[in-house]
Amino acid sequence: MFEKVFKLKANGTTVRTEILAGLTTFMTMAYIIALNPNLLTNFDGGSPLWNGVFLATCIASAVGMFAMAFLANKPFAMAPGMGLNSFFAVVVANIVGITGMSYVASFQTALIIILAEGIIFIVLSVLNVREKIVEAIPLGVRLGISPAIGLMLMNIGLGSNVGIYAEGNGFAAPFYVMRDFFGALTPSVIKGNMGDVGYATMILTVVTMFIGLFAIIILAKKGVKGAVLFGMLLSSVIYWAGQAIFLHTNPFASLATASFVPPFADMAATTLFKFNFQGIVQVGWFTIITLIITFCIIDMFDTIGTLVGTASRANMIDEDGNMPQMKEALLSDAVGTVVGACTGTSTVTTFVESASGVEAGGRTGLTALTTGIIFLACIFIAPIAAIIPAAATSAALIYVGILMLMGLKNINFGDMDQVVPVGIMLIGMPVSGSIGHAIGLGLISYTFIKVLSGKFKEVSVLTYIISLIFLLKFFVVA
Repeated sequence: MFEKVFKLKANGTTVRTEILAGLTTFMTMAYIIALNPNLLTNFDGGSPLWNGVFLATCIASAVGMFAMAFLANKPFAMAPGMGLNSFFAVVVANIVGITGMSYVASFQTALIIILAEGIIFIVLSVLNVREKIVEAIPLGVRLGISPAIGLMLMNIGLGSNVGIYAEGNGFAAPFYVMRDFFGALTPSVIKGNMGDVGYATMILTVVTMFIGLFAIIILAKKGVKGAVLFGMLLSSVIYWAGQAIFLHTNPFASLATASFVPPFADMAATTLFKFNFQGIVQVGWFTIITLIITFCIIDMFDTIGTLVGTASRANMIDEDGNMPQMKEALLSDAVGTVVGACTGTSTVTTFVESASGVEAGGRTGLTALTTGIIFLACIFIAPIAAIIPAAATSAALIYVGILMLMGLKNINFGDMDQVVPVGIMLIGMPVSGSIGHAIGLGLISYTFIKVLSGKFKEVSVLTYIISLIFLLKFFVVA
């Protein structure tokens, strides 16, 4: 059955490989299950809204991945996008300030923006407009997307993915591996800043992260299938043991009081088809339309960048840099976004962590289907997913990021028309945290270089339009 649906032999893969790849992808992005409702509800854990967003996160992600599996037959996973969910939370807070409505009512108003975005993307995908936009991106810029995403993954793995709250600063702000541990003048400085327990946690995190990373590298060099997954499991076990032995804490304590009963009643009361159309009138149509356009621009290029970059790493693109079934892949994230709006979460987009599953051998929709099924199961087993240590996922993200840097070999470093946009994207993605914004900067620089060097005819009309849109986005749109 799997062979007929997903064409495993034609893609050089097996059921076992695809399932392992799907599990690997899940482990690297499982953090979103709890983080998304935290961000969208201001960390109001246990509230009816938090419970509704939690279920919406699992359901919308799963539906998006099922669409990716059966429409596009690609191994890419989807979930509410990081960055986009933070922006959504800011929009909700602003609606509260503008209208005086409750947070829940404002949240339900903002869901209409996400619904409109998803419907627009479905229409644009069906009409091939989004695919044409992908094709309008110059080849050199497209080739640079994958290594730029690689640097972004490494930055996440060594930075924001592992934030340790410690007693040294009163648990006010997190300490990070690269910035605070490796950036410290001496070990005594970081220990003094974090306190004894915080510093011990940091040491455990750094050690297990690099053990996991080197385990993945050695296993991969030996040709072991599922090297990323096995390295993450080893790292997790070491971290759990370290918590028990050195920190004297029970890594599984949260399971004792965890609830495994899905809070469907809370979702029905707060987010399920709870669109507050009356709130639109209070906010104002101009503001709403501006927000819809902003969400569309960010999401479109985040998704395009992730698809092109990850597909490049998996050798899923042709000689012109185009990915087969791009239309269907783009349609899948639009479907996920509409489902997310109807159930109660922000924009669903293709996750850059999909690269970990691709590196584990995932080549077909069976990988996405596997990840989607696990996400759906997390309605019941979320507490188990929550105990996967960040150090383990960071090991995978760093490894995959390093591999994606290999795409730099395809860049013509003798051609400034390619090097400048790619160089800007390489620094733009990890620093801004936005794939879409970095691509926008790359396109703007490419267009200006071509025009100012008298080669304006080499720039397509659509590239001019996209560059202009990003210029307006960066400098004009309020």
